Amino acid sequence: MNWIPPISLSPICFFFFFLLPIVAHGLKDQTSATMRLELIHRHDPRVFQLHGKKQSPLDKFERVKELAHRDMVRYARRTNLETFDMPMHAGRDLGAGVYFVQVKVGTPFQRFWLIADTGSDLTWFNCNYKPQNFTLRRKRRSQSRRRMFSPQRSRTFQPVTCSSQECKVDLSHLGSLQACPNTSAPCLYDFRYLDGSGAQGLFGRDTFTVGLTDGRKGKLKDMVIGCTRSMIEGPTVSKKIDGLLGLGLSEDTFVAKAASQYGGKFSYCLVDHLSHKNISNFLTFGSTISKASLLREIHTTPLVVVSPNYGLNVVGISIGGQFLRIPQIVWDFNANGGVILDSGTSLTLLARPAYLAVIEALVKPLDLVEKMKAFDPFEFCYSSKGFDENLAPRLAFHFEGGARFEPPVKSYVIDVTPEQKCIGIIGVDSPGPSIIGNIMQQNHLWEFDLVHKTVQFAPSPC
Repeated sequence: MNWIPPISLSPICFFFFFLLPIVAHGLKDQTSATMRLELIHRHDPRVFQLHGKKQSPLDKFERVKELAHRDMVRYARRTNLETFDMPMHAGRDLGAGVYFVQVKVGTPFQRFWLIADTGSDLTWFNCNYKPQNFTLRRKRRSQSRRRMFSPQRSRTFQPVTCSSQECKVDLSHLGSLQACPNTSAPCLYDFRYLDGSGAQGLFGRDTFTVGLTDGRKGKLKDMVIGCTRSMIEGPTVSKKIDGLLGLGLSEDTFVAKAASQYGGKFSYCLVDHLSHKNISNFLTFGSTISKASLLREIHTTPLVVVSPNYGLNVVGISIGGQFLRIPQIVWDFNANGGVILDSGTSLTLLARPAYLAVIEALVKPLDLVEKMKAFDPFEFCYSSKGFDENLAPRLAFHFEGGARFEPPVKSYVIDVTPEQKCIGIIGVDSPGPSIIGNIMQQNHLWEFDLVHKTVQFAPSPC
């Protein structure tokens, strides 16, 4: 059964790095403590330590081209379908995802590196579980040193049976299959991503061990996980990874469980992943926005849940303080439009009417800057020599409730090579969703309140 889940936008993801333990801040109540994860970007040099590489084979130009290609593949796949505190880093060349995280699962725990995907629901691991009647065909592996989750080593692992209501109904949105040779056989899944990659295996439940900001260890018990025995490789899924952490917003996801246990909120802050510095990003479960240094700059807007994605109601876009003439239907989720925050997409993608208006307003003030040959998918590129950010007008997204998101110029006129900058906004067909990607989101703290359905954000050095 070639089941395809609904919208898989993120995250692709986020490749997240679950780095534990975490620094303490003295909170005693677990519901008050926060859980923090380190996010590692795929273009961070530290990622190569996982595979014994000393440096990335990609220069900045190749890295940007690669990210742009991934963005367009993911978006095309999507639109063709009708039907805790942890540090984050940016990593290079794992072949899938944007951010990754290290997690601890099982009792005693086993460590794995997972893609962190805010656009999908299923959390799964490469797995060597061998129950009877496991009928999914296993593909030959090209690498023999892959890390594998061993359920037999975990005292807390419990397989989901195919005869259970959980398998037949509750996990259907995660690709559960109806095959059930006997009542004790495992519940199988065939989970496909919008880029054509996929994972096949069996469902189980187990415990995650997490570090809290008060120095203690927390437990996320009875978490639904996938024990993957076969995969279809693509932009999301690669044999170079250990699995995927589903951060989409629906029942039985990691986010739903972790947020409910730690205050109903989670947040992240992204730094410039195109730099060569070993810098950290963080994914935090629990309240963080109140600790922002510039409280006056905190903006709040309603969260629109477009399961498993996170949407925002956009009122309009301004350039240089002037609102652009963009049809409101572009921002209407009911008309197959709207705007989604996607940390798994690198560039920002705007529906064609919005894109044309934004580009026209951005390009005019840059007429005096030396132009350079553009390359797909970018349309406008400039020489970095003598480039003055003050020449570029300020871009702002205006959200429901008066919230205004004004990213720095470097987040939309991006460095492609040391000599070249390009406008890092791409036009996509309309009707269709627009996406604010992770480069545009950089240098801001984003907090999602899943209880009150709000998003708060503020400028931050992360």
